[in-house]
Amino acid sequence: MLLLSLFSLLLTAPATPAPDWRTPFERGNGNTTATYDECIAYYQRLDAAYPEIQLSEAGTTDSGRPLHVVVLSGDGDTDPVSLRAKGRRIVFIQNGIHPGEPEGIDASLMLTRDYVQQKALHRQLDDVVLVIIPIYNVGGALNRNTGTRTNQNGPESYGFRGNARNLDLNRDYIKQDSRNARSFAALFQRWQPDVYVDTHTSNGADYQYTLTLIATQKDKLHPALSQYMQQELLPALYGGMDQKKWYLTPYVDFAGRTPDARGLVGFLETPRYSTGYTTLFNTIGFVTETHMLKAYTPRVRATYDFLSLLIGTVQRQRVALAAARATATLQTQQQQQFALGWRLDTTAAEQFTFRGYAGKTKTSDVSAQPRLYYDRQAPYTKPIPYYNTFRPTTTVQRPRAYVVPQAWGEVVERLRLSGVQLRPLSMDTVINGETYYIEDYKTGSRPYEGHYLHTGVQVRTVQQPRSFLRGDYYVSLDQPAARYLIETLEPQATDSFFAWGFFDSMLQQKEHFSDYVFEDLAANLLRQQPALRAQFDQKKQADPAFAASGPAQLDWIYQQSDHYEPSYLRYPVLRVR
Repeated sequence: MLLLSLFSLLLTAPATPAPDWRTPFERGNGNTTATYDECIAYYQRLDAAYPEIQLSEAGTTDSGRPLHVVVLSGDGDTDPVSLRAKGRRIVFIQNGIHPGEPEGIDASLMLTRDYVQQKALHRQLDDVVLVIIPIYNVGGALNRNTGTRTNQNGPESYGFRGNARNLDLNRDYIKQDSRNARSFAALFQRWQPDVYVDTHTSNGADYQYTLTLIATQKDKLHPALSQYMQQELLPALYGGMDQKKWYLTPYVDFAGRTPDARGLVGFLETPRYSTGYTTLFNTIGFVTETHMLKAYTPRVRATYDFLSLLIGTVQRQRVALAAARATATLQTQQQQQFALGWRLDTTAAEQFTFRGYAGKTKTSDVSAQPRLYYDRQAPYTKPIPYYNTFRPTTTVQRPRAYVVPQAWGEVVERLRLSGVQLRPLSMDTVINGETYYIEDYKTGSRPYEGHYLHTGVQVRTVQQPRSFLRGDYYVSLDQPAARYLIETLEPQATDSFFAWGFFDSMLQQKEHFSDYVFEDLAANLLRQQPALRAQFDQKKQADPAFAASGPAQLDWIYQQSDHYEPSYLRYPVLRVR
């Protein structure tokens, strides 16, 4: 009887409820996004429940909170060296760089759960490893509000675009002013992913698409990777999203009044941007941009479906992807000429079938002037031009090495974080090489992300011996970071360290002269150096303004004399050919 009673009790005892694995987004009303604390807490639950998932800290951020990283590996191996040796392809997903654009945050929570709970998805982890930054801009995520995304249709509350230092982190990948960016660089170099995704929400025109896509600009990507991306990866992604009824379009950037007026223009991501930085290391990059005016739930679902489709496509195309990347790595080591600047070719366009809304005009209720609006009752599907061909405007020959003085410690630190191998000189020495002198540049009148950017840089090259000190750095180009080195250390490059102002102190003259003292010295120089006198007279004859200006004449003689400081406008980094 006792046994029967116990058996009866067991039959009638309430079953242990199954764990509730719904994400904060799924538990909400379809218009809410996970807070920072909710997001990290959910990943902590997943980490505790599934050996395939590891949540860890990956450095600091400007907010004082850590940067977290989630690794999702089918066999629980989270060592990138070991995983690469096994032939795994690595997909790196970054969310919340702009926390007011949070679709990727919520989509990745669901994605991580589903990849360990659904067998069909789990099988993909035999060949692909996922590395996920849950929220990159931690400070912006903590600065939660309901109003700053003026043009956006949900969610109800969200984070702020600027980080704890009010930096836009998607302009910080080269200059690395933020601790976030420095932590990212170390993490990226540790994993060296094959494909990188940065999740966003767009602004701009109105159109039918829920999701738009920025792919690494094809002409800036290494040709082997560009060919694979255009011929295999992108067709699979566009076709797969079509099958899911999330019709895909290139990012809707355009020069006309509306997208169909003059067509779409490709986005040129220079290295200040996430995918511009990752391209320097032969990583294919994507930026997903959901449309701000669509409801939040479809934006999250479309992001989820794209990420899942991308992972599955990488798994199926893993051999082709690995071969393209290996070719790109080998050929980059042998490449002799590199582009430093690009310009859109407005004569080259392909036709793209675009799903838009008619742009019309009506009278503004505010100004009583004509204003643009998009008529959702007038959808269209028609071919429009897509301009996505860029031509190099500035190129440079690859040097054998650079020599970087240790005095420029901020530059040296950033080189190290991006995986550059530096060899300190063992003794004071003289090295013969190419020295740049800055001939001209333009500087913005207003600060941009904490810097006054230099553009239009022109240099003069002089072959000369230079003295360097023990502890200065000899930086060989025979290393994987060769392209990164060229695009940061060549001052003419769009996002070089010179362009961002890291070498500005060499643009200021430190010594000068008093006119009344130098008058006698200048006269003696002209008497003692007939060739200088001839140059001086010729310049006066050719330039009336110069001939009429005593100070200009004294300054010219000063610049030709031994009194003129040799370091003025001399770029500190030496090129060794």
